[in-house]
Amino acid sequence: FGSFRSRKHTVKFSTGLLKDKFEFAGRLSNIASDGYIDRASSDLKSYFLQGTYVGKTTLIKALVFGGTEKTYQAWNGIDAETLKNDRQFNSAGQYTDANGNTRYYDNETDNYNQDHYQLHWNERLSENWNTNIALHYTRGKGYYENYRSNEAVEGYGSVLPTVDIDGVPSTDLITQKWLDNDFYGTTFSVNYNEEKLDVIVGGALNKYQGDHYGEVIWARNIGDTQPGDRYYEDYASKTDFNIFAKANYRVLEKLSLFGDLQTRRVNYKANGVQSEPVDDTFNFFNPKAGLTYTVNDNNNIYLSYARANKEPRRDDYENGNPRPEQLNDFELGWRSKMGRSTLNVNAYYMRYKDQLVLTGELDQVGAPVYTNSGDSYRLGLEADATLYLSEKWIVRPNIALSDNKNVDFFNEMTSQTANTEIAFSPSVIGANQLIFMPAENVYIALLSKFVGKQFMNNIELPEAKLDSYFVNDLNVSYELKNVPVFKSIVFNGLVNNIFDAKYASNGAVYGTYPYYYPQAGINFLLGATIRF
Repeated sequence: FGSFRSRKHTVKFSTGLLKDKFEFAGRLSNIASDGYIDRASSDLKSYFLQGTYVGKTTLIKALVFGGTEKTYQAWNGIDAETLKNDRQFNSAGQYTDANGNTRYYDNETDNYNQDHYQLHWNERLSENWNTNIALHYTRGKGYYENYRSNEAVEGYGSVLPTVDIDGVPSTDLITQKWLDNDFYGTTFSVNYNEEKLDVIVGGALNKYQGDHYGEVIWARNIGDTQPGDRYYEDYASKTDFNIFAKANYRVLEKLSLFGDLQTRRVNYKANGVQSEPVDDTFNFFNPKAGLTYTVNDNNNIYLSYARANKEPRRDDYENGNPRPEQLNDFELGWRSKMGRSTLNVNAYYMRYKDQLVLTGELDQVGAPVYTNSGDSYRLGLEADATLYLSEKWIVRPNIALSDNKNVDFFNEMTSQTANTEIAFSPSVIGANQLIFMPAENVYIALLSKFVGKQFMNNIELPEAKLDSYFVNDLNVSYELKNVPVFKSIVFNGLVNNIFDAKYASNGAVYGTYPYYYPQAGINFLLGATIRF
């Protein structure tokens, strides 16, 4: 339980292995909160069930899991002035009633249900050979309900008349935008392992099918409009097939080579929302190769190159005719052990063609909008470590330094090109865990995170800059063991943003108008985990 009436309840169970062959496990959970932002409540429920069969050479798992969510809309954000004076303000669902009073629609919510069904079969054919195959099916359905005030009725086709009963070409109405989708397919692989060589050959075939439609469930002063009338319908499908081969070969005692070849074919089909029907097919070849050299028992270095091609998202077609993204990735790294302490350092250069970058805008259902940037790159250095200062003190720092640039990005506002920072790509991100264990059953950790400044669009608009921020959380746990009836009880306490920093971690920008997502100040969570 915690601030903003937040609560989380989870129950898990496992039978253990029965008769050395069968095991059943499951979990139920519920997370709910009123939220920091006004009316930004959430109610999430999930479940998980698994049955396992273990044979001499066979492992079979059947899984069913899923959940539902109902979340009040809060993606509008707030402008800079409101950020100073009313950080928790939420404009979602706002309208003016017949008496001129400002009101808020109480069901401006996103509602979705999703269920997953999976079957996994692993068979060991011999000491060196094994196979894996999995079948999966996902069923999802849900809607976003939206109160639209003074909405022009002409955008709703035959569902609404061109004017209301008073002859006015706009009205207040409530819509539901639905997703009704299915996702199914299979993955498979054959694995060969010996002392110097590991080989995996496999693939996957997956299909997505989705109906997307909008309904008007209420309109003011419209007359004979029927609840549930659809003002748009869109069908979309995606077929994704790939095959791959991976190998890791130890050439010398200290030198290993690896390679990964994948060919992939993706087909999109859609109609309805786009001005023209979509029927695009992409054929990708994605190679990867590298080497690892073991300097000694405590140090190794690695070098790798990979090419990755990525298709546009289905939503990207609503905003134009997107092109696939291509990445050439070069990486050089070092891994080191010093007793129990570890250090990992990785340098990378990622060169893109037609990278799909965030524009800073959101679409009508709050999803981020992407665009192709042409040539761009990300150059960076990452490091993380685990340092045992003593038996009671541990430090786990990590840092990422990067230069993220669009090359000759076209600015539609000025019709000029320029080298600019990629949106939502801070050049400095750092974090640290300072852990203190004064006793075997006591754990105290200070969690710190720094994120550097970043722009919310790709033209370095000063008004669209998110300031850097530094936040700290304090986590404390205390375990009671061998309690009557129970194996143990663990009490947990979490103080988020312990120094009450005022910051916005994200936002959106439309033209020259930025909107911010302020985060909560100091807040608390208390909990207990009971094992039996």
